[in-house]
Order: sequence, then structure tokens, then C-alpha cells
Amino acid sequence: EARRLLAEGVDPSAQRKAARAAQTEAVENTFAAVAREWYDTRHRHEVVESHATRNWRRLERHTFPTLATRPVAELEPQEVLQSLRRIEARGYLETAQRVRALIGQVFRYAVATGRARRDITVDLREALRTPDKKHHAAITEPDEIGALLNAVDGYGGEPTTRAALQLAPLVFTRPGDLRQLKWEDLDIEAAEWRLPTTKNGEPLIVPLTAQAIGILSEMEPLTGKQTYVFASNRSRGRPMSNMTLNAALRRLGYGGHVITAHGFRAMARTVLVERLRYPVELVEMQLGHRVRDVHGRAYNRTQWLDDRQEMMQAWADYLDCLRGVSNHTSGAGLGRSR
Repeated sequence: EARRLLAEGVDPSAQRKAARAAQTEAVENTFAAVAREWYDTRHRHEVVESHATRNWRRLERHTFPTLATRPVAELEPQEVLQSLRRIEARGYLETAQRVRALIGQVFRYAVATGRARRDITVDLREALRTPDKKHHAAITEPDEIGALLNAVDGYGGEPTTRAALQLAPLVFTRPGDLRQLKWEDLDIEAAEWRLPTTKNGEPLIVPLTAQAIGILSEMEPLTGKQTYVFASNRSRGRPMSNMTLNAALRRLGYGGHVITAHGFRAMARTVLVERLRYPVELVEMQLGHRVRDVHGRAYNRTQWLDDRQEMMQAWADYLDCLRGVSNHTSGAGLGRSR
């Protein structure tokens, strides 16, 4: 074979090296390999750990069985659509949309690194069914909020769980951020909780009210020497389970159809805007959502701290009024007039 190649003017050694290089390139440029590189290089550094892990599992479960070994440059929109259709067929419409978005991120990374020509998921935007918009159950009527808060104060389970439930409406962060709150991210003197990254991969500053600091002070003797404020009782060094708060709400008689841990966010947004009359942009920024200026540029979510501090304290005092507790500041609970 070598003599034949030489007779044809081909260097056998060079051909072997080229063949090995082609094989290596084929292995390194499969969809699974590019997805792993995207995840390790970009994604897991840009979003919180739990969100990154959940997204990787979605890719593994829903795309790898059919797409893993395919060279990313050779994939066609129809192949990707077939994988997404399998998800749809099981009734998981929102998951199908999320997986399409993740595949798109992998393809855009492949384009940036020279291993694909374009993001083929753009062709699939109108191909999937749109899921019905579901909102997390929430309570927004003042008397019902007061009853809920009093029920939380009387929770007879673990003190750590009760404290987390008490803090949830005061800070109205995502439940995952709350349960993974670390002592090192708290600056009690500055009255701030600084999240290095949220679900969207951006930092967020949460002003701490007098009430919030009081709850954290009660937690310090319990978990102050551990990493997490709301540490797991079963596994040292880990935060409480992502099911703990909703389970506690059910135990109090507030099942998922009434309110969930995530529902404290909807509660705050509705009441702060509609009753306390705070600007929706200010509330959205505190929720960790992207807020854009008149030029379409996203505000940095570490801005407007003075206004947000005032809003958060007024909100905490308003909640105290609803539960029948004396206010920590004068004029509390009145919000601001337009």
C-alpha cells in the first residue's frame, strides 16, 4: 500500500498523519463534544450552578440519544426538530422550547469557534407548539397576605425552614438564590446581600431591611460557621433542598395552587406597583429582571441602590402592618404617591 501511494506521488507518512488528524477532528467536533466544551468554557461560569446543571441534564437526556455523535457542522434542522418533537409528543412543550434554546447556544458557540457555519435552530422558531403561559400561584390581597405571614411566623418545623420562609417575602429573590444564600455574600454593615450571579448570569444587590437583618441575626448562632445560611439538616455543607419551602407551605395549608415559594416574587411585584405605587422599572430591577433605558440598553442591576433600599424598607414595614406588628420606621407601609 505504501509503494502504491508513493507511485501515486503521495507520502504515506503524511497521509497517516492527515487521517489521524481528520479522525481527531471528527471526534472533537461532534455535537456532544462541542456542547461539553460550551458548557465548561461558557455556560457553567455564566449562570448559577443549579441552573447550569439542570440545563446540562436537559441536553444529555433530550439531545444526546440522537445527536451526540453527529458532527455539528453536518447537522440539519430536521434532525434537531425530530429530537424536539419527541419532547413535544410527551406533552412537555416548555421543555422543548428550552432545549431548542440550549441547542442554539451550542450552535452559536460552534460558529464562534469555526466548527459550524450558522445556528440552524433559527429555522425552527415557528416549528414548535407554544406552551400555555403558567404563572406561579401567589397571594396579593392584603388580608390574605397578613394571614399567610402570621402562619409562617407560627411554623412549628425546623427553625431554619421558618427563617427562610420569613425572609422570602422580604427579599423576593428566586427560591434557588434564597436557599443557596451564603454567609460570605452578606455585608451586614452595608445592609446588602450581593449575589455574584443570578439565573441570568448577572450580579444583583439585594438591600437588606431591618427585618431581614433581624432574621439573619437569629440564624447566625445556628449556621454562622457553615457555608450556607439555610444549611441542610441532613447533609453538612449543602443548602436546604429545593423542595423544603414548598413542602413547608403545604404543611401550613398553603398548597401549590394557593402560593409557592416562587409566588412571593409575584406578590411583591403586584403589591409594590399597584398598592404602594413604586415604579415598575424599580421593582423589575429588584426582581433581577432586565430593565432597559430609552435607548434599549440594559441597566446594571447594581444601580438605583438608594431608591431600592427605601422601597425594600417600605415593603418590609408594609408587611409588618399586614401581620399586625409595629413598624420599624416611621411612615412605613404608605409607599409613595405618584
